[in-house]
Amino acid sequence: MKKILIIRFSSIGDIVLTTPVIRCVKQQVPGAEVHFCTKAAFRNIVASNPYVDKVFCLEHSLKDLLAQLKKEKYDLVLDLHHNLRTRILKARLGRPARSFNKLNYEKWLLVKFKVNRLPKTHIVDRYLATAAPLGVQNDGQGLDYFIPEKDAVDLAALPVTHQNGYFALAIGAQHYTKRLPVDRLIELCEKINGPVVILGGKEDMAVGHMIDMYFQTEPYKGKREADPAYNTVIFDACGKFNLNGSASLVRQATAVFSHDTGLMHIAAAFQKKIYSIWGNTVPEFGMYPYTQDFEVLEVKNLYCRPCSKIGYAKCPQRHFRCMREISFNFTLPVAEAGPQA
Repeated sequence: MKKILIIRFSSIGDIVLTTPVIRCVKQQVPGAEVHFCTKAAFRNIVASNPYVDKVFCLEHSLKDLLAQLKKEKYDLVLDLHHNLRTRILKARLGRPARSFNKLNYEKWLLVKFKVNRLPKTHIVDRYLATAAPLGVQNDGQGLDYFIPEKDAVDLAALPVTHQNGYFALAIGAQHYTKRLPVDRLIELCEKINGPVVILGGKEDMAVGHMIDMYFQTEPYKGKREADPAYNTVIFDACGKFNLNGSASLVRQATAVFSHDTGLMHIAAAFQKKIYSIWGNTVPEFGMYPYTQDFEVLEVKNLYCRPCSKIGYAKCPQRHFRCMREISFNFTLPVAEAGPQA
C-alpha cells in the first residue's frame, strides 16, 4: 500500500482542479491511501469526495498541522500548491515529494511584457504531470464535485418561474478587476432574457440585490409593459446557500455564466455549458473551464491585458476596458431543468 498526501491549501477553484489527480491516484495506484491537506475553510470541498481517505486542515498553526502529518509516514507527498508553507511542510516531513511547477516566471513575462511563453496546457494536466512518476495518467473523466444529499437544492424551492429551467449567473470573484460592474451584469441578464439565478456569497448580496431590484422596478417594468418580449426574471440566491447549495443550483442549470472563479470550475465538473467571463486575467494562464462546452467572453488584444495573474481592487489604468468593452454576443441553449440532486 502507498500512502500519498496531496496538498492544496486554497482556493475553491484551485482545489476543484486537483480532483482528477485525487481520483487517478486512488484508482490507478494499487492499494493507494489518499490524504488531502487544505485550509479549514475549504474542507467541505473534499470532505465528501469518495477518493479521499482522510482530510487534514491548516487551522491554527503550521506546527500543529505538521505534528498530525508526521504520524502518517507518507510514501509520497504531492505538492500542488508550492508556496513557502508547503515547502516548510515538505522539508520537515522529510518524505519523498513532488512539486507542481507554478510557472511564475512565465506568468510574470506575460503580465509585465505581454510575452507569452506559457505552455498551451491546462493546469489540470500540469497537476497530473506531478503525479506521473506513480504511473498515473489522465483518465479523461474531467473534474469532480460531490454534493452531500443534505445540501442538494430541490427545484420546488425556487420560484415557479425557475422550476422549468434557468440560467445560472455567478457574480462573485475575489478581486474587483475579475468582476463585471453592476450595470454590465444587468445588461448581461437582459441579454439572457429568461429566468436567471444569481449566485454568490454573502459578500455579493448587495450587488445581487441591485440586479434583482432593477428587474422589479423601472425602467425594466416599463420595457416589459411596452414589449412582452422582455422576459428576464431574477431569483437572487446570493448568501442564501452554502457552497454546496450553490453547486447544486449550478448542477441543475441549463447553462452557467461565470467570471474566472470557483463556480466556473464547479460548473465544468458537472459538464455544463459555460460562458466564461474574463477581465484582467486571461485563459492563457491555463485555468479556463476544463470541459469541451464553453465560450470565452473577453476583450482580445487589449494592450493592458493581463495586468495581473490574480487581480486588483481597481483598474490600474482607470478605464476598466477589459470588462466595460466585453461583447455579449452569444447564443443560448433552450432553458430546461437539469437533474435534481
